[in-house]
Amino acid sequence: MVKLKNYNVVLSYFVLFLTFLLSVSCRQQKLYVTKIEGKEIGITDKNKEVAAIEEFIKPYREHIDQDLSTILAVAPQTLDKNGEWQTPMGNMFSDAVMLKGNPVFMAREKKSIDIVLLNAGGVRSIIPQGNVTARTAFEIMPFENSLVVIGLKGEQIEEMLQYIITEKKPHPLSGMTFTIDKNNVAKDIMIQGKPFLRANIYYVGTNDYLANGGDNMNFFKKGVQKYDLDYKLRNILIDYFKDVDTIPMTTDTRITVEK
Repeated sequence: MVKLKNYNVVLSYFVLFLTFLLSVSCRQQKLYVTKIEGKEIGITDKNKEVAAIEEFIKPYREHIDQDLSTILAVAPQTLDKNGEWQTPMGNMFSDAVMLKGNPVFMAREKKSIDIVLLNAGGVRSIIPQGNVTARTAFEIMPFENSLVVIGLKGEQIEEMLQYIITEKKPHPLSGMTFTIDKNNVAKDIMIQGKPFLRANIYYVGTNDYLANGGDNMNFFKKGVQKYDLDYKLRNILIDYFKDVDTIPMTTDTRITVEK
């Protein structure tokens, strides 16, 4: 009878060897970038591809230009950014945010926006006398900022007022009026036509940049509640222009300086 012991051992090693080879061959091969090459293609009149590129983007450009040029409203007079504590542009902008943002906030949270505070530097253009278009909104607000509502305690409202007084810039403000006394302290504070109460929580509309403490508005970071309405300020302006038809010149006094 033939002894198969040695043969079986050899066969076992052979099977193990095949299994190892199969496992190695089935592993995903790792690829490495060893060289990157690039070529600059200038978009100039001398480049033969320019005509083809222009032809390709022409219908998109014309469509966008048509949308941006659509007349939404009329400005009987120019709204500029001139003013020590407030400006016609700032008044219009903050009032528009209040008017268009409040129904959204009410529908979602069953609450009202009490105050709107934006930053003077965020208003990038004026509204010239004449036709107002969607392009006007892009010029005023070229950024992608959205409306955020922060619930602030009375002590943070006081910080906000002191910030405005210290900055001495015409930050767009709506829903609030106050007087700066001879000691540079706010008094006669009215919010939505009612006297300010330190014990209350007030809902302040602003943009997402300021809500995170931008421009050193750190009082917003102390808010007790935060609501992102996902409503871009630019779209608020566009919707506002469509609704009002004629842009008003708002000149009511919101900040008074005691003499």
